[in-house]
Amino acid sequence: MSVALLDLKRQFEQVETDVRVQIDRVLKEQSFILGPIVQEFEAAVAKYAGVKHAVGLASGTDALLLALRALDLQPGDEVITTPFTFFATAGTIHNAGGRAVFVDIDPVTMNLDPAAVERAITPRTRAIVPVHLFGLMAQMQPLRETARRHGVFLLEDSAQSIGARQVVDGEWKATGQLGDATTFSFFPSKNLGGYGDGGMLVTDDDAYAERIRRLRTHGGVKMYHHDEVGFNSRLDTLQAAILLAKLPYLDRWSAARRENAAWYDARFAPLEEAGVLRRPLVPQGNESVYNQYTLRVRDRDGLRAHLQGQGIGCAVYYPVPLHLQPCFAYLGYGAGDFPESERAAAEVLSIPVYPELAPEERERVAEAIEAFYAAGA
Repeated sequence: MSVALLDLKRQFEQVETDVRVQIDRVLKEQSFILGPIVQEFEAAVAKYAGVKHAVGLASGTDALLLALRALDLQPGDEVITTPFTFFATAGTIHNAGGRAVFVDIDPVTMNLDPAAVERAITPRTRAIVPVHLFGLMAQMQPLRETARRHGVFLLEDSAQSIGARQVVDGEWKATGQLGDATTFSFFPSKNLGGYGDGGMLVTDDDAYAERIRRLRTHGGVKMYHHDEVGFNSRLDTLQAAILLAKLPYLDRWSAARRENAAWYDARFAPLEEAGVLRRPLVPQGNESVYNQYTLRVRDRDGLRAHLQGQGIGCAVYYPVPLHLQPCFAYLGYGAGDFPESERAAAEVLSIPVYPELAPEERERVAEAIEAFYAAGA
């Protein structure tokens, strides 16, 4: 039995009727660019996230780029983030005119280490960009305190974690409610994924939201009138329609991912006790949405080859930390500067956790991993 890392065809079987209804609306209205359906989806996401404003953008990467561009970064301005994430987080800092300052991750959660962030603050720091990696939120309370104390912007990169929650100041708060702004990605593999690229920025700041709306339409909200040089970064109406159809399913899909993760957690406990792997830990006061179920394993490359040979989908997110990418050599970092990030990059392996994963498929994945280590790996 082969097991895919992700099978979107199964999801489509659930939502096909709803999706086709929404697509037909677009075709009948013939309003393809920032039409009423985009506004409807923006309002739905703002309500879901518990914020005032949601601005649809062309991709998750563009959401980060415009979020940072709106800060008017000047040469030498610093933005603190993690080296253990997808490239877009740091790439957009560079493209927005800032200088990425990397700090290491917490070895348990693999998210940004708040103490390391505090140590990295300088007079040139303009923003902090924590990434809610693999569906688990970074430790937002200390990051919020650091940002407020130093007067810097706090931008949540929630490309992988829409709907994740965390207790802050005694209350459950979701991604979108704890930073000055938050970005989402609707790439097809995300928990809420479209059928192409798409992204969104959410915020409670009226003026900031208006600036993002202006930037996404060539720097002007009135046609042919441009207050500044902006971008062409509009969420496609067809994508908004598809996402609007899928949004009501999101919480049940996230719950199914947590159910699969809990099953894996129980099954892999003996292997963790044996010292051959570490399960993803969700600290108390957090609720992950498991965009990925990511193990830390011994002989990662051997296990990956074994699983692939058995027809079991798996992937490495991410094999090379950003501070070791050739394009960021100018920042002056080298091997050994962020040991926890480098260690994670050498050990992580993500296995199937998507909502439609069948019990017998979970069993197949677990048996294959157990067999690999039983053979003496």
